[in-house]
Amino acid sequence: MGLFPTTRTAHPKTKPADDQLTFGRVLTDHMFLMNYEAGKGWFDPRIVPYGPLPLDPATSVLHYGQAIFDGLKAFRGDDGRIRLFRAQRHAERFNRSAQIMSMPELPVDIIRQSFDALVAVDADWVPRLAGTALYLRPTIIATDVMLGVSPSQTYLYFLILSPVGSYYKEGVKPVRILASDRHVRAVKGGTGEAKTAANYAASLAGQQDAARAGYTQVLYLDGVHRKHLDEVGTMNIMVRIGDEVITPPLAGTILDGITRNSALQLMRDWGLTVTERVITIDEVMTAGRNGTLREMWGTGTAAVVSPVGTLGYKGEDIVINDGATGEVTQRLYDAIVHLHYGRSNDPHNWMTLVS
Repeated sequence: MGLFPTTRTAHPKTKPADDQLTFGRVLTDHMFLMNYEAGKGWFDPRIVPYGPLPLDPATSVLHYGQAIFDGLKAFRGDDGRIRLFRAQRHAERFNRSAQIMSMPELPVDIIRQSFDALVAVDADWVPRLAGTALYLRPTIIATDVMLGVSPSQTYLYFLILSPVGSYYKEGVKPVRILASDRHVRAVKGGTGEAKTAANYAASLAGQQDAARAGYTQVLYLDGVHRKHLDEVGTMNIMVRIGDEVITPPLAGTILDGITRNSALQLMRDWGLTVTERVITIDEVMTAGRNGTLREMWGTGTAAVVSPVGTLGYKGEDIVINDGATGEVTQRLYDAIVHLHYGRSNDPHNWMTLVS
């Protein structure tokens, strides 16, 4: 018997072919649910068939946006075994988002157990083709039925799974990003550090503007001066100027990215010069013009490591490394992917097996 009560679906879905997977379009057969009430705490963990959530039209999350989520991946290694990448850190970050959004934290061990239990139930959904994975989306939403602005007294935690291919349709190829001084993602003291639904809703207009201008993503600048690099809509950002790798610091306006943290650790392991500091868009553009901007890339769970081939700002495009993937970018991508599929040693114990 499993750790949590489990009701298996009577109508299993047809699984798509691994080479036909995109990102987030297909969901697996089951989901994990757990409820919260003030004074009672979290209760009734269970695995049930995937299906709609019944919500009253006055449910708090629909009006006041009290919702958090996270995202991590399970990989089927070359040895056939299933591994999660940095699940503990994802669970801890999930609770940090809960703190920021005035929501109850879940015990980290329960979060971790929900990951393992649901992936084990839907293990057949973990794709086998290189470059694919099973994406995990843990979420908490406020469920009070009341029209009034205050923290909810009840919540629902749910976990759903999706087999995924490459996040970008271009694959692992250099993308075009547009630095925007028009749209603002977050300011210090706000919710920028949390993975909350509102942050992503706020990013949509900037993303649409970038897409209309022919770019894949938008690079947000700080919300006060509109000149310091913050993050890309779905990724943390890193630049290599000369022999120094620079990334914006964690100062409350950007996400504490798990892949960001992993990349920084790997580069320090390799003896590279790595700096977490404020960097302006003007400094980056100047480096691009004088040839010292050697590489630029984004990091994130969805895309892993995404090279930037073109940076646009105020009508000017800077082509980076002749539009090709740089050496550090490629080395990071290869190192992390090799960990994902169990192809290399794991000195930091980032991968955990799902039994």
